[in-house]
Amino acid sequence: MIKPILKQVIFYLSISCIFFSLSSCSNNNSKNKDHLVFRYNEHANINTLDPAFARTLQDIRVANQLFNGLVQMDSVLNIVPSIAKSWNISDDAITYTFNLRNDVFFHKHPAFGKDSTRTVTAHDFEYSLNRLRDKKLAAPGSWVLNKVDDFKAVNDSTFKINLKQPFPAFIGLLSMKYCSVVPKEVVEQYGIDFRSQPIGTGPFKFKRWEENVKLVFRKNKHYFETDKNGKQLPYLEAVAITFLPDKQSEFLQFVQGNIDFLNSLDVSYKDELLTSSGSLRAQYSKSVNMIRGPYLNSEYLGFYLDSKTPEIKSPLIRKAINYGFDRKKMILYLRNGIGNPANGGFIPMGLPGHDTSIGFTYQPQKAKALVEQFKKESGIINPEITLNTTSNYLSFCEFIQRELEKAGLKIHVDVMPESTLRSARSNGKVDMFRSSWIADYLDAENYLSIFYSKNFAPKGSNYFHFKNTIFDSLYNKAFTINNIEQRKHLYTTMDSLAMDAAIMVPLYYDEVIRFTRKNIEGLGINPVDMLDLRYVKKDPAN
Repeated sequence: MIKPILKQVIFYLSISCIFFSLSSCSNNNSKNKDHLVFRYNEHANINTLDPAFARTLQDIRVANQLFNGLVQMDSVLNIVPSIAKSWNISDDAITYTFNLRNDVFFHKHPAFGKDSTRTVTAHDFEYSLNRLRDKKLAAPGSWVLNKVDDFKAVNDSTFKINLKQPFPAFIGLLSMKYCSVVPKEVVEQYGIDFRSQPIGTGPFKFKRWEENVKLVFRKNKHYFETDKNGKQLPYLEAVAITFLPDKQSEFLQFVQGNIDFLNSLDVSYKDELLTSSGSLRAQYSKSVNMIRGPYLNSEYLGFYLDSKTPEIKSPLIRKAINYGFDRKKMILYLRNGIGNPANGGFIPMGLPGHDTSIGFTYQPQKAKALVEQFKKESGIINPEITLNTTSNYLSFCEFIQRELEKAGLKIHVDVMPESTLRSARSNGKVDMFRSSWIADYLDAENYLSIFYSKNFAPKGSNYFHFKNTIFDSLYNKAFTINNIEQRKHLYTTMDSLAMDAAIMVPLYYDEVIRFTRKNIEGLGINPVDMLDLRYVKKDPAN
């Protein structure tokens, strides 16, 4: 049996043969086809190609190549048309009516009969959303419909959704890949195997998937979107994804030109690729492009407020930790300057409601004074806390550990597997934990929901068990306000309530960082780290 690594080597060597039936490998023109294939590595593997189960970032990235929904996000997070060419919202903000395009076709499949395809209609969206909320399917994306009362296809080109109550962020939820349209004929033919035999409407169509080895998409020549000059998208002929699990190996493949981009900065090669100030090193500047920008991801330490540990229950200690380390220094030395110090609360930069005035700054003397006050009031001479983290964030936790020792607080760092920590955090088994919150949809309510008392873990995401009646009242009030400036003020107020209680320690607001070969054009970045390959080109001259 051929081992996976050997299979990947064979895959690299024969890539033009696998992807193109346009000419044989012996044809001299085949060597010129490489500029039509976009290649990248997904070290975390792919779990599914079914959009209803596209929960992880890597699954969302591939689903975005295969499927479309009613609406989509552009590169600056505006909600724009996709299969729905237009929509309107009723005055009471309850009813959403979508008018669909009539030129969108599913990828070809024998299940569609002699024509091998058919036009997407509103009835397909009715089926797809009913499937998403089907309890027997148990799709992780079903929650996006929690605020939906009902929906129906009025006719082939009109789809209507009624909410239970106004929810200003709802249109953003519909841009998630969970809400993609899928064809009933194919889904019912494959059943659970639709995860590996997907048929959608996206810019690329499924070709081949050898799990943990390679995944291949081909261009959808009947895709409905065009560029600003009227040229049909996508530009590429194929997408090739490999699954090397080792980040250092992935980096070497990139350096050797075997893959076209890196979608992150890993500790194993960050110092090789970047200077301490976050610039590309000279040996890579001629062959590599680096693009970076805000990422809607807040990294933080959380406290379980129902803990019986006196140090955790004390606002003095929780605030001392917030004041006791230099976030800017941490980002500079541990991330080569990639990221922004979280000195403005939990809502990240780029979302309405973020405010730099409500967070904590580095004040070591104040941290020390707060620890001394705790010792005096509690009678505990040597306060200590256990901080639980995963191995990839150990360096951050050790940095904080060293800094807080100077303030008189001892922190023990306990490393856990990610799945173990996730379970312990949800069930209140750890007093202090490292975690992150990545935006599911484009509204700060997404971040503030984890402070709402009715979302206590394990049923919800309030891992802190924070309860504040003023916060809860403002949270509920925000749903009734459509004006973004008014909502922004409420969001900032809510965030400040959580920060005043020091129920968490915001660490940094992450950045999207991408490295591409010089011949890659049109990839771009966006604040949710979505991978959009519709506009990507490879210059054959480089």
